[in-house]
Amino acid sequence: MRAFLVVSDLARTLVRMSPDPRRPGFVRSAAEVNADIRALWPHPSVRLTDAERGVYERLVAEWAAAVRAEIVEAA
Repeated sequence: MRAFLVVSDLARTLVRMSPDPRRPGFVRSAAEVNADIRALWPHPSVRLTDAERGVYERLVAEWAAAVRAEIVEAA
């Protein structure tokens, strides 16, 4: 049960800390976002709560933006 509480605490923290996608120039690296995704969802057999699923969806969108930004920067 403690692992669930840790994940839930992380989800609440990530909701507060996630960058505002409307603020240009403030994009975390794909690796940073991926680390947050892995921390939120440590194992595929763990089911996410509705709140955690919302965090996960925002993180995946942020990760995709970071990947695109890294590709553009590399070009």
